[in-house]
Amino acid sequence: MKNILIIISSLLLSVTPELNSDDVVLNYLVKQPLVASAHPPVLIMLHGVGSNEKDLFSLANQIDERFLVISAQAPYYMGDDRYGWYEINFQNGKPNINEEQANKSRETLLRFIEQIIEKYSVDTEKIYLMGFSQGAIMSFSIGLTRPEKVAGIACFSGRVLQTTEQNMSKDQKLQDLRVFLAHSTNDNVLNYQYALESKELLARNGIKTEFVSDNVGHSISPSSLAKFSAWLKSN
Repeated sequence: MKNILIIISSLLLSVTPELNSDDVVLNYLVKQPLVASAHPPVLIMLHGVGSNEKDLFSLANQIDERFLVISAQAPYYMGDDRYGWYEINFQNGKPNINEEQANKSRETLLRFIEQIIEKYSVDTEKIYLMGFSQGAIMSFSIGLTRPEKVAGIACFSGRVLQTTEQNMSKDQKLQDLRVFLAHSTNDNVLNYQYALESKELLARNGIKTEFVSDNVGHSISPSSLAKFSAWLKSN
């Protein structure tokens, strides 16, 4: 499997105005379920910064055949077919983000979920997000602040933003959220400590979490993907 990597340098992003021809707020790729259903479960994939909707979509064939798989393209254009959910730089050795862009992307994703529900008649009780790196951060942002919108989130090599933690939902639905959390112990982009902090935050809030770790660096390993696929199938 191709390693999925993040761009570490400072990223100056600009909004791309293009919409799909069907007027959905984000461009995306779709794989129809192989098991026919009037209201299929859906997995929405969110790529990392500096990538595009084709990246995680390469894993679609390894997803439970019951699922409609949607791979979304982030809204901020970086050039050369690269996109991000918000501007980021590592000037001080830590990720520094454009919070306004992150908040706008969160609102765009909430709208996108509603549009996918309407367009594909999906099972609203079985909407899952799968994100890598910045996509994992956005998955946390949706799942922890608006848990009524998704059944579960899978976060690979990500972290929980301070603003996400500050705005966590107080609704009982938060305890119903299911989380798959995967991170490498030698991740040189987003330190493993972020995973431990995320795990502790989830536990403190009574959120059922499956946590796996490996040593493959800032990427999705075949073993983590296999465990995620099994987790998704069991939910």
